[in-house]
Amino acid sequence: MAKIATLITDKFEDVEFTSPKEALEAAGHTLVTIDKEGNKSVTGKRGEATVQIDKGVADVNPQDFDALFIPGGFSPDLLRDDDRVVAFAKHFMDEMKPVFAICHGPQLLITAKSLEGRDTTGYKSIKVDLEYAGAKYHDEEVFVCQKQLVTSRTPDDLPAFNREIVKLLADKGL
Repeated sequence: MAKIATLITDKFEDVEFTSPKEALEAAGHTLVTIDKEGNKSVTGKRGEATVQIDKGVADVNPQDFDALFIPGGFSPDLLRDDDRVVAFAKHFMDEMKPVFAICHGPQLLITAKSLEGRDTTGYKSIKVDLEYAGAKYHDEEVFVCQKQLVTSRTPDDLPAFNREIVKLLADKGL
């Protein structure tokens, strides 16, 4: 089963963390929550979910994880001002490890300069940002690029997103 790094901080979109987390754990995978600093709790932007942060980014090595999950909301934008977090995310893209990003999640991958030539989707307000980053934007509920990068647009797309992230890990034997 996969060990999945989850980059998350305050103001994440509650259900964009809780729903994929449930789907991944139901399939037997383990999630490790990572923020700029560990040993704290973060709260979703709707106040419906509170998440205990397992580790600070300085305390983890991306090589110790099989996949990366980036929930949406304001969290990705708040995380991408930290070079350590950006480098951590970039590792997964450079190594072609599975990456799951929903809604505003791809913002972190834009800052990591990891989307040029890739096919992706995301929340409509970041469409132009994705295109400027060199990605080809697809207005679809879920898009899987090169059997590695899974992206979705909004909470409405969670059933498709959850299905594809679990499927991708299974297809990779994780």
